[in-house]
Amino acid sequence: MVPLRDLFSIFLQIGAFTLGGGYAMLAMVERSIVTKKGYIGKEEFWDMIAVVQTLPGVFAINTALYVGYKLRGKRGALCASVGAALPSFIAILLIAMFFVEVKDNELVERIFRGIRPCVVALILVPAVNLIRNNCKGWKMLPVPLISAALIGFFKVSPILIIVVVAVSALLYGIYFSKKMEGR
Repeated sequence: MVPLRDLFSIFLQIGAFTLGGGYAMLAMVERSIVTKKGYIGKEEFWDMIAVVQTLPGVFAINTALYVGYKLRGKRGALCASVGAALPSFIAILLIAMFFVEVKDNELVERIFRGIRPCVVALILVPAVNLIRNNCKGWKMLPVPLISAALIGFFKVSPILIIVVVAVSALLYGIYFSKKMEGR
């Protein structure tokens, strides 16, 4: 059984050292929960991420809730989510207290400009892992790449893309099953 303090500690560290939101934390969650501790298998972890993405709310907190609940029930969910949220809460509180005094400081502006490329990398790594773990074979690789291009460059609604891909997959499945019956 996973100790509650481990759940709190893992998500406290992840919350403290992850910049860029929930997707940026995925690599750290996978490394801590799947690779180092072995609390959840890799396949189950990525299935969990697929479920968490569909839930309303903050992705990072939903991930912590799901992992915590899976490993230790309601208390695990509470410990993991508080651990994940506490560093952000403290950081926002401190920024709110001192931001007016430092917002025009050149050093602070340079720090934030320097952090931006790191945030891009932190988000890109889990995106690549999502593609690698969910696109079994090269035939499915164009789906996330074309979807990303449509959303990023042509401002197509992600909801429209999800509906089109789901309907296409359904029609393909129906067509393929009828073709197999005809053999």
